[in-house]
Amino acid sequence: MCEGQVSGPVSKEASGDPARKPVGVFLLEDQEIVRRGVRVLLEAEPDIQVIGEASTASAALAQIPVLRPAVAVLDVRLPDGDGVSVCREVRSRAPEVACLMLTAFSDDEALLDSIMAGAAGYVLKEIRGSDLVGAVRIVASGRSLLDPRAAGKVMARLRDDAARHDRLGELTARERKILELIGDGLTNRQIGERLSVSVKTVKKYVSVLFLKLGMEQRTQAAAYAARVFDGRTPGLSQDMRIINRRPRDG
Repeated sequence: MCEGQVSGPVSKEASGDPARKPVGVFLLEDQEIVRRGVRVLLEAEPDIQVIGEASTASAALAQIPVLRPAVAVLDVRLPDGDGVSVCREVRSRAPEVACLMLTAFSDDEALLDSIMAGAAGYVLKEIRGSDLVGAVRIVASGRSLLDPRAAGKVMARLRDDAARHDRLGELTARERKILELIGDGLTNRQIGERLSVSVKTVKKYVSVLFLKLGMEQRTQAAAYAARVFDGRTPGLSQDMRIINRRPRDG
């Protein structure tokens, strides 16, 4: 774990709350030294507990549905498959598990595949350790997170694809507003507070707009919102952005 930077104030969700039940995390990484390093990093936090690990896709798929972690940190490239396929299967069998993709390669194809598979986030292994911890907390809270540098590459493709079948016009004004707030990374509760409506009402609107847009995952909607609303980075709140770049000072 190395370079990376958090820009802006860190929210309570990103800094962690030891009083809460620890966030259960599962690690899928084929390189033992990397896997051990990530485990040590995460277990140093009082609000995070690594409850399982694996080095292969098959081993992960055997354990994750049983252990039901809050977050599964998945390496994209594996000796017997790939993390995207694992993510897709996990989301099918245990939809409450948030998948955070971790890779050494800035691959826009893998990023797009991860979004479509239902991943809650996608970060590069260059990310600083403290930012990876923050990323785990963010996806565990139900919010989505995509690395801006990697996400930027896929936005062009999403723009091209969506230009051919733009369904935004089918949404009502309220549905468009909720979609925009999803793109800002807000949860249903936060959207309800912003619009002065109940969480139940927000859920109904979200279900309808997902149906109209032909989507199933919140990260898909966040990516789409980022494209249609001023090209913003998908799935990140305004107070927390993970940016992989070398800091000016150590």
